[in-house]
Amino acid sequence: MFTKTNKIIYSLFLLIFAVLLPLGYSAGLISINSVSLWGRYFCFAIAALGIDLIWGYTGIMSMCQAIFFCLGGYAMGMYLTLNSASGTAMLPDFMSWNNLTDLPLLWQPFQHFVPTVLLALVVPALLALFIGYFIFRSRIKGVYMAIITQALALSVYLLFLRNETNMGGTNGLTNFKSLLGFDLSSASVKIGMYMLSLAVLVGVYGCCRKIVGSKFGKVLMAIRDSEFRVGYTAYNVLYYKLTIFVIAGAIGALAGMLYVPQTGIITPGRMDVKASVEMLMWVALGGRGHLKGAVLGALLVNCLYSICTTVFPEGWLFILGILYVLTVLYFDKGFLGLLEWLAIRVGFRDAKAGTVTSGINN
Repeated sequence: MFTKTNKIIYSLFLLIFAVLLPLGYSAGLISINSVSLWGRYFCFAIAALGIDLIWGYTGIMSMCQAIFFCLGGYAMGMYLTLNSASGTAMLPDFMSWNNLTDLPLLWQPFQHFVPTVLLALVVPALLALFIGYFIFRSRIKGVYMAIITQALALSVYLLFLRNETNMGGTNGLTNFKSLLGFDLSSASVKIGMYMLSLAVLVGVYGCCRKIVGSKFGKVLMAIRDSEFRVGYTAYNVLYYKLTIFVIAGAIGALAGMLYVPQTGIITPGRMDVKASVEMLMWVALGGRGHLKGAVLGALLVNCLYSICTTVFPEGWLFILGILYVLTVLYFDKGFLGLLEWLAIRVGFRDAKAGTVTSGINN
């Protein structure tokens, strides 16, 4: 249920991002690039929600979620590339340079929007099902789970780097011009993509709340707290872990689909080990095991990234590392834990009862 404070928080969030930010652009106070930048942050927040489901609520540290994000992004990028292609047989430029005369079979389903959307969700979900089945069936967990998924991320990254995969190699896919006939460079289209990303973030957040608040979600948290004990009950731990892993993969793919039209490029760098670690950092710094914390972490960390790389380009990783160390040492619940501590100090939270008088929950 929504408590009074939760309603205030959500209302302020929607007021700022759904009303004030677009109005600021209309008034000339904010550039269209700043609005589009926040649209990308919303995509990262969507991906962070998926990570929080699998890590924060189920206790599985997966370091391959960036793969699913990029698969969704590449699927949309393939569609946008084909719609922007020119020249011999309407092939992308990098294919013409590789002396290809026909569109590869892998690319053909992405000539149309609806199959693209379906494949962008289904393929990452099936890959998550395949990966998860063999990992969870082997009862791999803890640090070994992190190492294996990290190795998978590195393997897929190296695969997409190769020109033989016909995915643009190191340069990836770029030079997108239109989406469903709409000019992607148009300010109105950028505003539309921003609002769509915000709407999807709100929708995915609502779905995640339903999941964690359901009986299914309670079992996930029980697995996180004591998988050994849950294994002695009638619940099949494998199926629960596999289901949430697939859901998290599909959420990541959805975020990638929305991200690509707004950023204008997708490269293998978005799925390397560093990118996967950064995605975990969003959730850790925001507050693992709290959906609001995942959203807060993704938005704040990426906002800080944009500011710090402008002022101090070489120092972002140091700043991120310092933030992480401070969080682990002093605020293991992340930014959200810091806000809860401040709420206790000013009297909005009952420290003894451990409940929020107005509510700062999921």
